[in-house]
Amino acid sequence: MWSRIRSWLRSMLRRARMEREMDAELRFHIEAFAEDLVRRGVAREEALRRARIEFGGVERAKEECRDARGISFLESLLQDLRFGLRMLRKNPGFTAVAVLTLGLGIGANTAVFTVVNGVLLRPMPFPEANRLFLVSLTPRGGPFEWQPGVADHDYLAFLGQDRAFEQIASFSRGSTVNLTGAGDPAQIPVAYVTTDFFSTLRTNPEIGRGFLAGEGEPGNDNVAILANELWKERFGSDSEILGKAIRLDGVSRTVVGIMPPGFAFPGVSVWMPLSVRINEHNSFTRPVVGRLKPRVTPQQAQAELETFAERLPLGPGESKRDRLPQILPLKDLLVANIRPSLLLFAGAVAFVLLIACANVANLFLARATGRVQEMAVRSTLGADRCRLVRQLLAESTLISLIGGGAGILLAFWSLQALTALAPAGKVPRMEMIRIDPWVLAFTFGLSVITGVVFGLAPAFHATGDGARESLGQAARNVIGGHEGIRSALTISEMALALILLTGAGLMLKSFLRLQAVNPGFSPHSVMTLTVDLPDSRYRTANQLQGFDRQTLAELSRLPGVLAAGAVNWIPLGQGLAMGTFQVEGGLRPPGFMVDKPCVSPGYFRAMGMPLVRGREFAGSDNATAPGVAIVSQSVARTLWPGQDPIGKRISMEDNPKPEDWLTVVGAVDDVKQQGLAKNSEPAIYQSYLQVASPGFLSHMTFVVRTALSPESVTAGMRAVLRNVDNNQPVSIASMDSLMATTTAEPRFQARLLATFALVALALTIVGIYGVLAYSVAQRTREIGVRMALGAQSVDVLLMLLKQALLFIAAGIVLGGAGALALTRVLTRFLFQVKPGDLPTFAAVALVLTFSALGACYLPARRAMRVDPMVALRYE
Repeated sequence: MWSRIRSWLRSMLRRARMEREMDAELRFHIEAFAEDLVRRGVAREEALRRARIEFGGVERAKEECRDARGISFLESLLQDLRFGLRMLRKNPGFTAVAVLTLGLGIGANTAVFTVVNGVLLRPMPFPEANRLFLVSLTPRGGPFEWQPGVADHDYLAFLGQDRAFEQIASFSRGSTVNLTGAGDPAQIPVAYVTTDFFSTLRTNPEIGRGFLAGEGEPGNDNVAILANELWKERFGSDSEILGKAIRLDGVSRTVVGIMPPGFAFPGVSVWMPLSVRINEHNSFTRPVVGRLKPRVTPQQAQAELETFAERLPLGPGESKRDRLPQILPLKDLLVANIRPSLLLFAGAVAFVLLIACANVANLFLARATGRVQEMAVRSTLGADRCRLVRQLLAESTLISLIGGGAGILLAFWSLQALTALAPAGKVPRMEMIRIDPWVLAFTFGLSVITGVVFGLAPAFHATGDGARESLGQAARNVIGGHEGIRSALTISEMALALILLTGAGLMLKSFLRLQAVNPGFSPHSVMTLTVDLPDSRYRTANQLQGFDRQTLAELSRLPGVLAAGAVNWIPLGQGLAMGTFQVEGGLRPPGFMVDKPCVSPGYFRAMGMPLVRGREFAGSDNATAPGVAIVSQSVARTLWPGQDPIGKRISMEDNPKPEDWLTVVGAVDDVKQQGLAKNSEPAIYQSYLQVASPGFLSHMTFVVRTALSPESVTAGMRAVLRNVDNNQPVSIASMDSLMATTTAEPRFQARLLATFALVALALTIVGIYGVLAYSVAQRTREIGVRMALGAQSVDVLLMLLKQALLFIAAGIVLGGAGALALTRVLTRFLFQVKPGDLPTFAAVALVLTFSALGACYLPARRAMRVDPMVALRYE
């Protein structure tokens, strides 16, 4: 095939030379034949005449040569394209509508494909990235979001017996540190990586070196490697930075390398060395990346990991279900959570394109009716059906290619809006989202396929058996056939639009229900200030509590502040601490775990969390006072059903000593800790003044309820932090914005799907209008006859409405069946809404019905005003 294409290209590029060679070769053969006749005694003129007759005609021979070399096909194709362009210029209105319709469909698909290509399809920016895989033993499920990883003790065991990977490295993600001494204090994302991390990825620092063996060991780990962007932004691209110290969380670390531009895996700005060691008290689970050996397949590595997991000894309380051996592409670490949403959007815009294709096919069918005479004349003059179909497909493909060009412009504009509206931090690999040659190739291929798909039906119907007969009265049969296909296309449009509208309706209803969820607190008029205090300066609980007391005191004195409080893990924030506990004189239900926040006096009032019974914490609930706790309603109901929880005793220790028991002094409502769509977590609150572990106090969020606008206290809160510790980065946000962040992703999904659905509805309305307008135009004489025989305008209206209602009913039945089948894919995106929600289906059907009837208004009005005499005289 490719050799034939190359031959065609050579033939076209060397066409003039080949024509000269053909002429010379043909003259040579004719003259040689004539010379032979002359030698036999025939006169020269007669010999030339006989030679030409014998040869069969010069032009016919040239055509045969051109056909053999593929030149005639390309010439006819170019002729078809030139003729198609002339026809499109001759009908600018038709061309504009078709191009805009297809540009909308192709542009939407191009924009979504650009995102899909950048996020899901582009390989990771590492050498031989197809050999990089994640090793995971963590099962899905549990109270936290699933992440692939391996526990430290299993990682060390796997290193000792692995035979599938060249290199393996472990790393952490999701940590932040405070950068000071380089401009304003800032909180930056960091990763702790084993020393083989960069060599496993085969990406070395652009300046300086990577980590050396042993640099992760205690006392030898105060080194760091910077991202290129951080180096430029904070250190002015100073090449002398190597060997100098920077301060991270108050610790001096020597910069040993600068990574190449664009390298930020796994989404961080600084890398620090990690040494994986077994800790008897804590076992960390981290992502593990490995580079497969050249002749090892992922399936072989999977089999080896399964064998390893089978042989691992089980720890206390563990079962084999607690380990799920998986070998996953490295990209899954970043894109696994976003993949379902992107595939959903890709499916939605595919429906939009199908509706656009049906619309344009309807336009071509209507146009084909006016070209029946032209096709008949061409057929009568000898053009076969294949030649006519090719001509019409050339026109439809031209329309589609022009629409594809318009679609690229639309995609370029909409892509910026799409990425701007996407929830911050929810779409990974944003830097890879751009229109590149792969996107252009996709758009070109989609345009060609679209042009052929929507052009086939009009082409075959315009060149069918009725083409020759259309010179006479039989043209009406061809028109009737066109009308049947147009009706089928319109019904298909309605069905597809109903499916999209139903999906959008379900997503919108889900989002509205999510917004209406009671979080368990009042977020309005509340501002938050979050700090992460470094253990290099705040080593003890007393130091941390001193910082908190001073900050709370100064925040309380700000103008307009009604209440101030603090909590280590704020609801709807980025984390929580969950665990087990002991109940005095009772049994804790198996598997019952609670959130364990520590809070300050005044916290519940500042957050607007109603106290159900008992009292709040007081300043006297400190380290010297008896231990106290406040429980949430779900804890009270679970542990002491039908009883008053006040005075009951619990302990956070597995083997509590007498001083470890906490007396319950109050109960509050449950709150949504991990998100509005999640269940309310049972919680046991402790006074931060009675918490002795620095790990529970280093991360703290201060909340301020104000009588003024929340933003008006921002400057005062910033000044308070600077006054207490000017080395802490400022992180201030309103609780309303935190609430909005938790609903940002479903809001974005509902908006995008609703946009696609509205575009589909608009195209469908245009399609219905076109079919009825076409029907009225074709039935003008019939309507005139009916009205001449006594039919009233209302009779004509009912006749057209009957036709429209048949379309609507058929579209709703087919679309409803399709929606019932396809909306099941939305199950994971819906909140308190079932995919088969009947009220949503009914509402969508009504919207589509009234929209379709509205589209019938202008054609029906035109039909009711038909003058019988004018219609009959016109015919």
